[in-house]
Amino acid sequence: MLAIAEPKLTASAEADDRRAGASRQRLLMRVAKLICESGEYPCVMLDVSEAGTKLRLFHAHPPETFMMIELSNGAIYPVERRWIKEGIAGLRFTNLVDVTDFISEASVAPRRPIRLRTHHAVEFVAGGERGHGMMINLSARGACIEAGRQLPVGSMAKVEIAGRAERFAHVCWRKDYRHGLAFQEDMALADLARLAMDLQPFEAPGADLAHPRSA
Repeated sequence: MLAIAEPKLTASAEADDRRAGASRQRLLMRVAKLICESGEYPCVMLDVSEAGTKLRLFHAHPPETFMMIELSNGAIYPVERRWIKEGIAGLRFTNLVDVTDFISEASVAPRRPIRLRTHHAVEFVAGGERGHGMMINLSARGACIEAGRQLPVGSMAKVEIAGRAERFAHVCWRKDYRHGLAFQEDMALADLARLAMDLQPFEAPGADLAHPRSA
């Protein structure tokens, strides 16, 4: 895996962050998804204000400056990364947000675990037969795969992703050759993050993180 140099916190960015964070509210272990050109990565937001948020990843930060944060209710917020310090990134919203709405994550539909869109080959065993498929998305609780054949709903399957240990699941829905798999055991968030990094690693060339932008 490529080692990415993390930028140091500049004095001007730190001062801006303190001013913007005057009304900052603490969010403990709020899981969200960071969407970049290089991929999608689970993260934990630490706090939020109308101007920005701070978050932590489980691996090195991707090289992009402009990204998006997606909450579990599907709401998406464009952000600009201002700094990284000791693995925590300070992000500024491109538009001011309503902190109350942001925290409540209101939604007419039930909240779902953060899903990472991906396109990666997987191997599976179902009905005693080994098959090859394509993973469409992945969460801590399950995955969606194109199986190349129709698997019975309710049947058991064993899935191997990126050479990792096989995970047991059952087929909870099917549409044509696309299947929803529910893992028998949820994946830890840190394990999901590391797997996401293996499936869609960002590239170092062109990334200039040694000198972050300042206002």
